[in-house]
Amino acid sequence: MNIPNFNKCHVLVVGDLMLDEYVWGDVDRISPEAPVQIVSVQREDYTLGGAGNVVNNLVALGANVSVAGVIGDRSDGKRLIEKFNDLGADTGGVIRETGRLTTRKTRIIAAHQHVLRIDRETKKDISGQTLEFITEFIEKKIPVADVVLISDYGKGLITKALLKSITAAAKKHKKITIADPKGFDFSKYAGISLLTPNKKEAALASGIEITDESDLLKSGHKIFEIADIDNLLITCGKDGMVLFDRNRSPHQISAQARQVYDVSGAGDTVVAMMGLAAASGLSFEEGAALANTAAGIVVGKVGTATVSREELILASHTHSDHSLLKHKSLSDLPTLIQELKNKGKQIVLTNGCFDLLHAGHIVLFSASKQLGDVLIVAIDDDASVSAIKGPGRPVISAKERVRILSALDSVDYVIIFSSEQLKTLIEIIKPDILTKGSNYTSEKVVGHELVEQFGGRVVLFPVSEKISSTHIINTIKSNDAVNAI
Repeated sequence: MNIPNFNKCHVLVVGDLMLDEYVWGDVDRISPEAPVQIVSVQREDYTLGGAGNVVNNLVALGANVSVAGVIGDRSDGKRLIEKFNDLGADTGGVIRETGRLTTRKTRIIAAHQHVLRIDRETKKDISGQTLEFITEFIEKKIPVADVVLISDYGKGLITKALLKSITAAAKKHKKITIADPKGFDFSKYAGISLLTPNKKEAALASGIEITDESDLLKSGHKIFEIADIDNLLITCGKDGMVLFDRNRSPHQISAQARQVYDVSGAGDTVVAMMGLAAASGLSFEEGAALANTAAGIVVGKVGTATVSREELILASHTHSDHSLLKHKSLSDLPTLIQELKNKGKQIVLTNGCFDLLHAGHIVLFSASKQLGDVLIVAIDDDASVSAIKGPGRPVISAKERVRILSALDSVDYVIIFSSEQLKTLIEIIKPDILTKGSNYTSEKVVGHELVEQFGGRVVLFPVSEKISSTHIINTIKSNDAVNAI
């Protein structure tokens, strides 16, 4: 399938806006007041959550986005607006309601462990004044929007009254509405073009325990009876998705087998992708195929919840070079590393030439990955390898080395760098662990001072001197010389 350009798509997102806060710290003692850990806070980070993550997904794919929602009138609300402004989203439909809390989910992370989550929120319905403001904004934006996405997290915004206003305005202007639902009562979504619950949500709403495909089909048909909707997409995780249409047989979309690192944000990616597909003129069936692919990419990442058009193109073609999904440039690293650290992931870095991959390298990568959550392999570029190893090296170019390394399950990301960039690389990644073979000593590992300065450590793994790229290459040359005689 050809992947459309989404930069001409205008999407209106109406939903519960949240702020995800990450508090990072260290634990070195127990409180004398109670048997609990004392976390000494080192830093705090903030990201968009809830409907904000839907917006993040849309912008990552190039769409123009207008946002409607409600926030509080204090600092958390201000932070949310700043995040949206950074994305270039239109926040004219975001209203600050006096006395209302901005939903904030605080995750306390100490020593790379998620030790506590604190939720600050209110679930009370929005005021009549807020309803009127948002309704007016929606009625103003719907004529120029290609599609309306509704992200319901049950925080009091997506009421029956607001949904009725949305569907009425959408019907008047012949616009598609897609809702990611919440709660037991799906009847409130009457008039929606497409509803996108996951399997658990579908089971709760239909009252049917889903244990097999037959139960899933019964659940889908029951939801059609409960909610006056046109289409239904039930997402089933590793089992893919099922698209229901009132006038057609259910359509099964199988998920590609992928290693799952993090499922957070997959639902937001699905609703965003379905919206962009609809805005681009694709059918819901075509959109579901794209959404399924996009969700597969997202859960295969560690700590990220967006997907790029380039990743979609690669993943949509069976014979594409999937190594490009793992290959990152130095300019990609700051955002990637921040996202990984926001999720509390322990990062392991190993670097080297890795010319002519052999068993010793495989052992190093496998052992390195076991020390943390994410393994980043940094390889010297061709010029650096030549300078280090001498004439005739590398035997395999950097581009091909990336493809080979990316095929390994133990390797999460591959970076190409020049020797003089190692310091910069370490400063950006700030790895928790730097690994090397034991043919080095910790003091001789280049960059060990920086790693330790950032609170990391160096780990050495035993290697055999007989297993090396140079040894293998020299053996081949010797055999060739003997055969030539």
